[in-house]
Amino acid sequence: MHSLIIFASGAGSNAAAIIAYFKQTGKAKVSLIVSNKADAGVLDIAKKEEIPFLIINKQTLNQTLIIEQLSDVKPFLVVLAGFMWKMPEAIVHAFPGKIINIHPALLPGYGGKGMYGHHVHHAVVAAREKESGITIHYVNEHYDEGNIILQARCPVQPGDSPDDLASRIHKLEHFYYPRTIEYLLNNTSA
Repeated sequence: MHSLIIFASGAGSNAAAIIAYFKQTGKAKVSLIVSNKADAGVLDIAKKEEIPFLIINKQTLNQTLIIEQLSDVKPFLVVLAGFMWKMPEAIVHAFPGKIINIHPALLPGYGGKGMYGHHVHHAVVAAREKESGITIHYVNEHYDEGNIILQARCPVQPGDSPDDLASRIHKLEHFYYPRTIEYLLNNTSA
């Protein structure tokens, strides 16, 4: 069975969707959850699901040690699911082509530093875009610039608030992220 590592900073709804999906299919398992916040909701999910977790701190991060800890899991993929840091270059280089991220907009629009979560939805609504969506992409050394794996779209309705759009985007994320991981499991050599 393929191992997945999830990096997350928040409530963990995407992590929960991925865990639930692969509990059903049996094709992979989340072997480790990494967070940069000791009070992140994703850690409650880790505890409930009995998944080991690490809490990391940017100021004291020993990149060599974290790479060793991640390598010990032998991950098929490192999955960023609402992780609010730019992935350190040493980690990107240690796992080439094995780190993916989900972005709550159609890249290349509304990407880059500071463009995450509510900030993205607010900008999309303020620009009066007709559609938005999600982008699942490989991670490289730059914010939101890795090769795109999948994009899924949804309408931006007249009168939508950022929260209305966020709700629609979350549905896309929870449906497509686990299935995209499964696609990569089935179509990429380990």
